[in-house]
Amino acid sequence: MKIRNTFEKSLIASAGLLWLCAGNAHAEEPPAAPATPSMATAADSIMKEIQSSSKDLSSLRETITNEKIPLTKRIGQLEDELGEARREYDKTRRAVDARNLELNSLKTEGKLRQDEVSYVTSLLDEYARSFEGRVHTSEVERYKAVVETALLAPQNKDLDPAQKFDRQLALVETSATRLGGLIGGMRFEGTAVDAQGTVDQGRFALVGPVALFASTDGQTAGLALPRSGSTKPAVHAFEEKGATESLASLVSSGTGDLPLDPTLGGALKALIAKGNLWGYFKKGGPIMWPLLALAVLALTVIFERLMFLALEKGRRSHRTIRAIMGALEKGDPEGAILAGEKSKDFVARAVTYALRHRKKSLSDALMRSSAQEMVRYTRGIALMDTVVTMSPLLGLLGTVTGMISAFGMLGGSELSAPTAITGGIAEALIATTFGLGIAVTALIPLNFLHSKCEKARHEIEDAMSHLELLMKPIMDKELAQQKVLPYDADEPEGDA
Repeated sequence: MKIRNTFEKSLIASAGLLWLCAGNAHAEEPPAAPATPSMATAADSIMKEIQSSSKDLSSLRETITNEKIPLTKRIGQLEDELGEARREYDKTRRAVDARNLELNSLKTEGKLRQDEVSYVTSLLDEYARSFEGRVHTSEVERYKAVVETALLAPQNKDLDPAQKFDRQLALVETSATRLGGLIGGMRFEGTAVDAQGTVDQGRFALVGPVALFASTDGQTAGLALPRSGSTKPAVHAFEEKGATESLASLVSSGTGDLPLDPTLGGALKALIAKGNLWGYFKKGGPIMWPLLALAVLALTVIFERLMFLALEKGRRSHRTIRAIMGALEKGDPEGAILAGEKSKDFVARAVTYALRHRKKSLSDALMRSSAQEMVRYTRGIALMDTVVTMSPLLGLLGTVTGMISAFGMLGGSELSAPTAITGGIAEALIATTFGLGIAVTALIPLNFLHSKCEKARHEIEDAMSHLELLMKPIMDKELAQQKVLPYDADEPEGDA
């Protein structure tokens, strides 16, 4: 700023000096005498000040230039640091968003796990409450402690959730151990009440749904049955001679003959009926015969179609298709016909048929040949659709008629035998079971056949499209040779 002011003062003084000189030049007085020494001194002084100001100005410009470069570099560094800080900020913000999302997911998962724990805890509590009703009376004292622990665990505030769960799970583990021990029979110590009301110490033996008891002295032995108003079972001895000694030996040693059938013949009937398909068929009623016919029809169609697909797969010849298309690319349709004339491949047959009748109508020939081949592929699928649709309906019809017959017993004398009614309903459901079984069994091969038909249709359509593309220049050339050119909208009609 100081240099600028000095420079301005020098310019003003120079301007004043020049004005004085000009004024003297225009005066009417005779020519002035040479400049006095004072004026020359002032002019020299002004010129020196001007030169000094110019030097100061140049020096100031150099200083500004020298200081501008490091400032520019510093500004660039600061901009880079700012960009890095912004990138770090964006990275940190994305990390925070990811952590927030992960936190929300963890909260949601934690809530789901908490709901699952609550649900499992309620199931275990319900299982513990109903456990005593599922075991035999002779086992109540044996599992009393673990049952009480499981029941009191949810109300105990001194236990954490893991400890509560462990105590409830202990009952489940005990129940699983009990079920494993029941396979083949189980024996354990306990007490029971005999016919005279005496509490005897002895051993129990569980064989299926039957509980046997034998006292330690061997004097009391028999069936252990629940007794109303007491947690101890009552012992009912057998009247047959030697039954007490036989039962006592069976309970004490774990081996022997059981002198009764606890299922009242039901086990033998179940063994006979197990796997007897013909027995179920006869119980299903007259509707089972149409279901049998549908099953036979479905199996026949399935085997016939599988044999057809196997034969067609063996007849496929991609080499023949390539030979036909190669001949067409060379402009030789007759050679293409000869290449596919004796082929058994369904695509080659369709293409060859279309080429033979190309002069009449190539598109119609393509449609007819593809339709002929697809008829062979879709044969029997309509019957399979009928079987899949009709089988459940016939089964439902048989069930309805069977239930009508079963509930018709309610108005007759057979009301005293409710098992006949429930048995009739069970037999009526056999028809629905067979109908659904036939439909489900036929549905899988039906979908398989549909997929094979779609694949064959796609292969034929692809070959037909390729054939049309290759035949277009050939047919145009044949038309040109017959002096019948195709219509071209870009050429005048007279050129034809």
